[in-house]
Amino acid sequence: MEFRNILWEVKDRVGTLTVNRPSVRNALNREAVTEIGTVLELAAADPEVGVLILTGAGEKAFVAGADIGELAQQAPIEGRDYALRGQAIFSRLESLGKPTLAAVNGYALGGGCELAMACTLRIASATAKFGQPEVNLGIIPGYGGTQRLSRLVGMGRAMELILTGRILDAEEAERIGLVNQVTPPEELIPTTRKIAATLVSKGPLALRFAAEAIQRGMDMSLEEGLHLEATLFGLCCASEDMKEGTLAFMEKRNAKFRGR
Repeated sequence: MEFRNILWEVKDRVGTLTVNRPSVRNALNREAVTEIGTVLELAAADPEVGVLILTGAGEKAFVAGADIGELAQQAPIEGRDYALRGQAIFSRLESLGKPTLAAVNGYALGGGCELAMACTLRIASATAKFGQPEVNLGIIPGYGGTQRLSRLVGMGRAMELILTGRILDAEEAERIGLVNQVTPPEELIPTTRKIAATLVSKGPLALRFAAEAIQRGMDMSLEEGLHLEATLFGLCCASEDMKEGTLAFMEKRNAKFRGR
């Protein structure tokens, strides 16, 4: 399938989605967001994709934000629809059922930061920059920034960052919990691929249910979250993967999981 704004490849059960608009620092326009949504559906349905990596073309930007020219044309109803559409695609990324890794190679601002936050893990180049500077344009984050940022770094820190529009370097982003790991620029993709390879070796159902328990449990009481965990644990126990995993452990060999 041909795309105008992104690159898509699958190798060794790892899919790599690269936002490919370097002339505008990989800014997201409607077409790019639609193409991301299309790739997410392809990745979800493809058994050869166990993990998804998202990154940006070039060295300057992961995704520097939204396409401002396009954004400036939004009327109230259109603006709401614009936000809901992006939110739906980013929520699909978050609930893909397969681990997703953001390899942040430069600016991740506005929609770019929101895209990274919708991923399971965030690996950043030491030169990466993060922020939600929408207030400088007289708007607020619209692709989930007000919700996911507070869940990752806490409400107080999210308030500060969104209301001031302050830009963070990678070191601070890691310190406050926005980023999982920082690497030298030349090691970003190799490090991300190494993490992806580790995840691919695990049981697909276990990864899916563990992520679901964590994500859904965030909005539940402890009692409700524990009940969800027990239910998903029970589903794992009924799987072929569980039988293979425990047998492989006892036989001192690597498990061959099938996601069933």
